[in-house]
Amino acid sequence: MLGTDLVDEFRSQKSEVRNQIIPTDIQNLDITSSDSVQKFVDLKPDLIIHLAAYTDVDACELNPHKAKQINSLGTKNVALACQKLDIPILYISTDYIFDGTKPAPYVEWDTPNPINIYGKTKLEGELWVKKLLKKFWIIRTSGLYGKHGKNFVSAIFEKAKKENTIKIVNDQIGSPTYTKDIAYAIQKLIITSKFGIYHITNSGWCSWYEFATTIIKIAGLQRQNTGLKILPITSHYLKRPAKRPRNFRLSNFMWNRIFGKPLRPWEKALNEFIRNNK
Repeated sequence: MLGTDLVDEFRSQKSEVRNQIIPTDIQNLDITSSDSVQKFVDLKPDLIIHLAAYTDVDACELNPHKAKQINSLGTKNVALACQKLDIPILYISTDYIFDGTKPAPYVEWDTPNPINIYGKTKLEGELWVKKLLKKFWIIRTSGLYGKHGKNFVSAIFEKAKKENTIKIVNDQIGSPTYTKDIAYAIQKLIITSKFGIYHITNSGWCSWYEFATTIIKIAGLQRQNTGLKILPITSHYLKRPAKRPRNFRLSNFMWNRIFGKPLRPWEKALNEFIRNNK
């Protein structure tokens, strides 16, 4: 989902990075295989943007070995290959490395304390990157949605077509982020060569319930399903395999410090996404 928008961003006329882009997927690059990674890196790229991950949070909880193989050891394989050729890596991480107990948004130097397997294995990926490399960007983001993959927005669209009542948690608060916006941010960041850890999300915060009601309103789904109701519930009601942090708000301190301007508010990004993809 993010990779497709990132390639489009790099190849656009406005791009400041228009060198040759080599997109990969599981069919031609399996990060859990060191041989597969090494074969790819023998192409000697200028840098690697590492987006591959096992992102199904509940599935990670039920399949911890698979989560570790992909998110942790897979990232180790990529970082070792980058170390061998002395090339930078940009690694996408997650807000779920935090436990959600902080009353304020998390900044880049807050101490991680993941409460689920997904967060733990993504944090292990971060630690491999930091241990093996000097030149890296670690980007933690939140609630990604976009045209090219399953996400919360598309799930709400589907539910609104089939159901009259949709129950959404209202006690988990974060920053939903449009893949086109973070793709833009990634391009801006890599041309600075300012390595380090960054939190990058659309501006502002909302609960999943507030996000869902805004999706319904912008898309006009209420008019299409006149009996549609969105009901707020607590996290306890869902009884999912994996715990979720209640507060996954990220402060984009380092991004704002370098570029002086935050990414646009999540409402504006969502409005553009729905307008272009209804």
